[in-house]
Amino acid sequence: MRGTARTYLSRMWVRLLAFNVLIVFVPVAGVLSLGTYERQLLRSLERSLVQQGRVLAAALEDSGPRLRDNSLRVLRHMRQRHDARLRVVDAGGVLIADSASIAPVDASAESVAADPSARQTPADLPAARTAQETFLYRLASFPIRLWRKYLHPPQPPAESDEFYAGARVLSGPEIQDALAGQYGAATRVTAGQQSLTLYSAIPIPNRGSIVGAVLVSQSTFRMLSDLYALRLDIFRLFLWSVVTAVVLSLLVSATITVPIRRLRDQAHAILDPRGRLLGGIVASRARDEVGELSRSLGELTARLQRHVRQMESFASDVSHEFKNPLASIRSAAEIANSSRDPEERRAMLSMVLEDVSRMERLLTGVREISRIDSGAVDGEYDAAVDVKEIAARVVSAARRRSNGTHVTFVVEGEGATAWLPPVRLEQVLENLVDNAASFSPPGGVVRVSVGKDEGFAVLSVRDEGPGVPREHRERIFDRFFSFRPREKKGAHAGLGLSIVKAIAESHGGTVTVDNTAGGGAAFEVRLPSSAGAGT
Repeated sequence: MRGTARTYLSRMWVRLLAFNVLIVFVPVAGVLSLGTYERQLLRSLERSLVQQGRVLAAALEDSGPRLRDNSLRVLRHMRQRHDARLRVVDAGGVLIADSASIAPVDASAESVAADPSARQTPADLPAARTAQETFLYRLASFPIRLWRKYLHPPQPPAESDEFYAGARVLSGPEIQDALAGQYGAATRVTAGQQSLTLYSAIPIPNRGSIVGAVLVSQSTFRMLSDLYALRLDIFRLFLWSVVTAVVLSLLVSATITVPIRRLRDQAHAILDPRGRLLGGIVASRARDEVGELSRSLGELTARLQRHVRQMESFASDVSHEFKNPLASIRSAAEIANSSRDPEERRAMLSMVLEDVSRMERLLTGVREISRIDSGAVDGEYDAAVDVKEIAARVVSAARRRSNGTHVTFVVEGEGATAWLPPVRLEQVLENLVDNAASFSPPGGVVRVSVGKDEGFAVLSVRDEGPGVPREHRERIFDRFFSFRPREKKGAHAGLGLSIVKAIAESHGGTVTVDNTAGGGAAFEVRLPSSAGAGT
């Protein structure tokens, strides 16, 4: 159970979850931006109150002694189709008309309360508070309540639910400003709530004097309730986003970490305690990066297995090739030691020398091909070599070794460059030219041709010998394989062409063999002309 949990709750899953959770904090930023939105709503509400007050003040202008009657008549005529509470005071601040105390002309469904917050019954308030004080809402509003409690400037205490409740004379500072002929405004905290009540007072002129004022007030309770509901909806969205982020992180993590853990387990099981290969990586069929990694590792392990098999086969072949001359040397030495015939002893010693020479050739070839396979002797090289120049040098050396015997050497073709160490190119040419000369008949010609083709230097060595039998064309490059029916077995180590192939392939090239129209063998080597061309 714990292992299964570790499979899904990986460090990669934690990173994915952290990334997704950071994204879902966008709704939280939306909640924090509601403060700006709330201030804009308050300014809009204040402008609305001012407009309503100005309309009523304009209707009561020049009322004179009939200010009370006109105020009651206008408020009744408005049928409480206004959102704010409208009150009218005379020049002494005495309340003469109040929209909250005037019943509408008809009780149709279109009549609404002048001030929703003022007409709330005590039975309604607990229900609203209960809805706001749920656990989810309190959890969502905790940062806001914390900010308001500790960082918000303190507000003046409220004396009652409404600042002017039960008062017949309204003497607030906004009323005083309006009776003085100026616009007055005040914002007060509603008792028992977090809402505010906005007050705006507009003077009523009459022939150059101020006969009264219009007081417009409205609570922000409805606006705050809507904002609270919006915050709650955003927080619900945030919770669902977190749940979705967790689920998606688990799913994405499962599609990534589970295959990677499977690859890790296969990698651990691929070797035994002694470091031997036991199997390979099972390639995944998934068409994603993890699947590509699995297939690449599968191919890598398959190549390692082939290389290990080749090394084991090579070791076995070396052991076999050394076993025969060693057995021959031992037999010849025993015979020479026990024989009293000088001629026989000389013959046995000559056989020992031939077998030692054969072993030296084998050792030289094995050492060389091992060094080529490891690539340790090539080191770094940063320039291409001239193939035709080296071909001419190798052919010149072959002519001197032949001492003008039956074989003719010819170098032809255009100039080309190859990206490999000069000593390796010389080794390729020497083995191919010596091989072609050994199969050429008397008077035969060995042609070395140089060319280039699409980023590769093409090197061809042709002879006029018997060619390569079809059944041996695949094996001719195998190590220790030699097909020379007319020569004594063991005269050649069978590593020359293997070395050519190893050099070509280790430097990004290829080597092939085919028979010419006249029956001779034609070896073609393709080597990259620049670094990385063959990869």
